[in-house]
Amino acid sequence: MTAELPGVQKDGISITVEGDVVTLSGKKESTKEEKGANYYFSESRQGSFSRSFRLPVKVDEKAVDARFKDGVLTLELPVKETEKTRKIEIKG
Repeated sequence: MTAELPGVQKDGISITVEGDVVTLSGKKESTKEEKGANYYFSESRQGSFSRSFRLPVKVDEKAVDARFKDGVLTLELPVKETEKTRKIEIKG
């Protein structure tokens, strides 16, 4: 899974995995200042986001790998091994 998150810092991203649901959330902040001979301009922006995705299979939470480079978050979400079917012996 990949997500483009331009302007978001690595420390501003949170990832949670619960069964078959992956949630990405975070906060984006930016400040812009301009100084001229006769003026001073300052602008601050901030906002938060959250997005959840339901996958068709359960994810192995312990094996999830996340990488963030150049504003792109890449997640490797391995499928959780299901319990093997066990044959039940009938006694008597």
